[in-house]
Amino acid sequence: MRLIKENGITMLVIWALLLSTGLVALGLARWSLAFVSIATLALSLVPPLLAARWSLALPLPFLLFTTLFFFASIFLGEAFDFYERLWWWDLALHGSSAMGFGLIGFLFVFMLFEGDRFAAPPSAIAFISFCVAMTVGATWEVFEFAMDVFFGLNMQKSGLDDTMGDLIVNAVGGMVASVTGYFYLRRNSAGVLGRGLEQFIQMNKRLYLKYKQRLKK
Repeated sequence: MRLIKENGITMLVIWALLLSTGLVALGLARWSLAFVSIATLALSLVPPLLAARWSLALPLPFLLFTTLFFFASIFLGEAFDFYERLWWWDLALHGSSAMGFGLIGFLFVFMLFEGDRFAAPPSAIAFISFCVAMTVGATWEVFEFAMDVFFGLNMQKSGLDDTMGDLIVNAVGGMVASVTGYFYLRRNSAGVLGRGLEQFIQMNKRLYLKYKQRLKK
């Protein structure tokens, strides 16, 4: 209970920081900082808004993770140049995002089959989860390339080396997510990430009826 409260407070503090920074930047006519702050805040609010629209219940740790990710990637990365200050910043964000999208892919595919492991065995769901993570990562690299070519930016940094490094990290993150999903289905447990999957499934039981029924047998 205490951890949930701390997660909620941390998320509210970040939102308040982004809002206040955006307003101050507007007052000082620092348009780029204002845009980054407000854009980060807006993106952080997208997951809970989409969840409400689709009648999904999101665990508080998931909301905290997405908020911290947008804060680290856009606000700290772009506004305060953490990508240049810390060599590992970009790799860490790519790896964490790959794990996140892999877990989301697992939950989505598992939801399509209502948790029926016979319609979609653990190995198949794990493989699709990995594919989701890699697809999102590859799409992002195409976006970076397009921005560099058409708008003269330098999102790819060192070009091919940066792209391949990002894809390798994406593969590692996606593999972690797929292995987590596999062992969660095989053993109904897979460490911290597995508990996150279980929390989401418990909060959205109506979407995974067949899986919960199988556990009761």
